[in-house]
Amino acid sequence: MPKMKTKSGAKKRFRVRPGGTVKRGQAYKRHILTKKTTKNKRQLRGAVNVHETNMGHIASMLPYAGL
Repeated sequence: MPKMKTKSGAKKRFRVRPGGTVKRGQAYKRHILTKKTTKNKRQLRGAVNVHETNMGHIASMLPYAGL
């Protein structure tokens, strides 16, 4: 049986943390930043965890991540 392939878009966007959670970058911070408030742009900084309701999708896209 052949090996399962990892989705190449998912491996660029997600990182598995040691506790088993998955971190992701925030959306809406790439372009058209002039009409967004400074508070909004500041709160979009940094990484956040993937919600537990989406972990099944992440586990199927990253089959060897140990999720």
